[in-house]
Amino acid sequence: MSNVVLKHGLWIVVADGEKALFLRNEGGALNPNLEVVQEMEQENPATRHQGSDRPGRYSDGPSVHRSAVEDTDWHRLGKERFAEKIAERLYKLAHRGAFKEIVLIAPPQVLGEMRRKLHKEVEERIKAEIPKTLTNHTIDEIESLLQAA
Repeated sequence: MSNVVLKHGLWIVVADGEKALFLRNEGGALNPNLEVVQEMEQENPATRHQGSDRPGRYSDGPSVHRSAVEDTDWHRLGKERFAEKIAERLYKLAHRGAFKEIVLIAPPQVLGEMRRKLHKEVEERIKAEIPKTLTNHTIDEIESLLQAA
């Protein structure tokens, strides 16, 4: 988490599997003032609320034996799709020249998924990646955490 200089105009994306905050520092390095540029949300209930009643089964051939098929982890798939949406949004913003530098803050799994989907144009502008869940923190708390970094 070191070397995060909160210079004026720096963008910070705070995300998890269901919510993303796009923030821009309107202040300076010494007294940052993070403003919300955009918020993205996705409803992603737990898998038990999304899947079917029970996993499917398939026949192993002419015998009476039947094997279970692993149930789909809908919640994980939802997080992956949301990470992809964030990556797409960042590409559009980068392509428009909306930001020169960006810091990504997300849980390790979401960060990894976003990284796989990011366009080169966005990758070149990443100044830091912070593997933490901060979506439930206030903007003030996020500012403090980044300043302490």
